[in-house]
Amino acid sequence: MTRPADTTHVDGTGTHPEASSGATSLRTLYFIRFGFAVAWAVLTVALATTLNPGVVALLVIYPLFDVAAAVVDYRSSGTTRPKAPLYLNMTLSLLAAIGLALAATSGIPGVLRVWGLWAITAGIVQLIVAVLRHRLGGQWAMILSGGISVLAGISFILMAGMPNPSLTGIAGYATLGGIFFLISAIRLHQAARRTR
Repeated sequence: MTRPADTTHVDGTGTHPEASSGATSLRTLYFIRFGFAVAWAVLTVALATTLNPGVVALLVIYPLFDVAAAVVDYRSSGTTRPKAPLYLNMTLSLLAAIGLALAATSGIPGVLRVWGLWAITAGIVQLIVAVLRHRLGGQWAMILSGGISVLAGISFILMAGMPNPSLTGIAGYATLGGIFFLISAIRLHQAARRTR
């Protein structure tokens, strides 16, 4: 990982301890988010034959987990990472959880539209955050993930207007997002090892 030009050598490793700690927290959070996304996707595929109460609960839990992850990210970010996009991400995810709970009463097309809007807006925020965090390393996967999220969101909205819409695409979206979190976690780990 390339050390920012304005970072002071204060801990003997060539990095500012706050930045190093922030990268470690971010790496751990990314690993957790990967595990959650994969487990969530498996449960969703297993239950999503109809829009039953279990599926509705899963749909609402996903953005709520995103809120919790953003809170953890916010608390561990210190001064090394921008916080305004995290506030925005928390707000969008909370609104998505509420929107999904309401949309579930109207059927799968409504759910896909709300999920699509959330994917688009969250993807844009993820792009912004990843670009602002590029000095921490391991962010190219998050940049790619944000871009794919925007495209996926558009596709979910289009799918909502087609005959026999399905929720399985959402599970694939979550899995792919989880894989990008795993890649970023691994790259952050590798970057941390190079600075030791």
